Amino acid sequence: MARHTTINFLRGREKPFFEKFITWAFTVGRVLVIFTETVALTAFLYRFSLDYRIIDLRDEIKAKQNIVSALKTDEEQFRNLQTRIAYAGKIDSEKNEIPKTIADILTMATGRLSFNALTVSQSSVKIDATAQSATSLTTFLNQLREYPTIDMVSLDKIENKTSVATIAVTITATFKKAKSAK
Repeated sequence: MARHTTINFLRGREKPFFEKFITWAFTVGRVLVIFTETVALTAFLYRFSLDYRIIDLRDEIKAKQNIVSALKTDEEQFRNLQTRIAYAGKIDSEKNEIPKTIADILTMATGRLSFNALTVSQSSVKIDATAQSATSLTTFLNQLREYPTIDMVSLDKIENKTSVATIAVTITATFKKAKSAK
C-alpha cells in the first residue's frame, strides 16, 4: 500500500494556542502525576521501614529495662558498699585518734574498773562501770583528766552498792575540739 502524505500550503492552519496548551498540559501533567505518585509511594514505603525500626527499638528497650530491673538490687548493694568504703577511707585518712584514746582508756581501767557499757561518739565517750574501791576510781579519774586528748571529765552518776561491795559510776569524757573537729 502506498502512503499518502499531505502537504498543507495554507498558512493559517496551525493549531490554536488552546489546543497547544492542552496538549502540553496533558503530557507535562502526566509526568507530574507520575512523579508525585512515585514520591508518595516512596514516602509510604519509608514509613513502613520507620515503623519496623521503632518496633525493634521498643523491643530492645524493654529487654534492657528487664536487665536493669533485674540488676537493681545488686546496684543498690554495690552503691551502699561504695559509700561505706568511702566513709571508712575518710575516717582512715583523717587519722582519727579516738580508737587510740579508747584503747588507752581501757588500759588505764585494767584492774581498777569493770565496764558495763562503753558508748563512743565523735565528741565524747560515756563509761558505765563498777569499781571495787574509791581509790581505784579516783586513780582512774585522775589519769583520765590528765590524758592529752580528753578535754573534760564529768562524773554523771555514782552509786555505792553495799550489798555487792562495789561503786557503780557513769563517767562522760569529752574529747578536745582540735582532735575531733577535722
